[in-house]
Amino acid sequence: MQIRKQIAVIGGGTGTSVVLSGLKQYQDMCDLTAIVAVSDSGGSTGRLRDEFGFLPVGDLRQCLAALASGKHQQLVRDLLLYRFEKGNGLQGHNLGNLILTALEDLAETPAQAIEQASNIFRIKGRVFPVSEDTVDLEIHYQSGKRLVGEHSLDDPANGGQKITQIKLNPPTKIYHKAASAIKEADLIILGPGDLYASLLPNTLANGFVKALATNKGKFVYVVNLMTHYAQTHNYTAKDHLLEVEKYTGRKPDFVIINNGNIPKSLVREYEKAKEYQVIDDLSEDNYQVIRADLVSKVKVQQLANDLVPRSLLRHDSKKLAQVIINLL
Repeated sequence: MQIRKQIAVIGGGTGTSVVLSGLKQYQDMCDLTAIVAVSDSGGSTGRLRDEFGFLPVGDLRQCLAALASGKHQQLVRDLLLYRFEKGNGLQGHNLGNLILTALEDLAETPAQAIEQASNIFRIKGRVFPVSEDTVDLEIHYQSGKRLVGEHSLDDPANGGQKITQIKLNPPTKIYHKAASAIKEADLIILGPGDLYASLLPNTLANGFVKALATNKGKFVYVVNLMTHYAQTHNYTAKDHLLEVEKYTGRKPDFVIINNGNIPKSLVREYEKAKEYQVIDDLSEDNYQVIRADLVSKVKVQQLANDLVPRSLLRHDSKKLAQVIINLL
């Protein structure tokens, strides 16, 4: 009898949901756990967080949608991702965010609310917040400027500046089930996703680094396709990797990076925002580099009522999942 492998996917935003969507097709051989950052402060999530004081739910909701299963999984995904285009007070809000906010109000703890949502929507896998505390992301720049709020990392006005450090305010501890999932995983996947907004904030929860150091499995980092002007301007792949090592305290065993062609029309659109394809300057240095064509050829459309800027280009979930599964 084949022993099922444990895979922990760490991050937030659309990058993590892309990984989960692809790996979900291999759940006959692995169990999936998503561990999600809780410092989101923009868009519908930010509005609900400000009004109710609950854990931000946007990234958690995307992971739930990605792991929806059963004959009604597409309807569940559509409901969780549905965004209101009109309505006084509703316009721009996401239905999934509203449902999760209501569950947080009803449940004893934020993590319990996510578990209840997982049961209601028949999620095939587990979704954990990295912490149960509401926190703000504190961003420090080389210039000495300090900003508070993850949403600042999407503001082009802050672009081109070197980020020297991020912190969580107030400090928080890792959710115990998230820590256990990291310790026990056969494979830990970090990325793709915004480096300072979605990935590294997870590492700041007290206990994360220790849990990762305790893990005996393999640690995998997936490099982003493009730079982000307000976060990683002019960062090469090695620059990304050095920041991952700095915050996690561990060098990845594998680094996955795209070597496929990005459509020129999309390249031009990114260049308008001063964002460019991440340069591959990786060398084999106690880790293995895996290069593959991982680009999705489908351009992502930005919804008119979605106030948070979204990436137009994503990894292909099936191609990326195949590379990851091969590591098992």
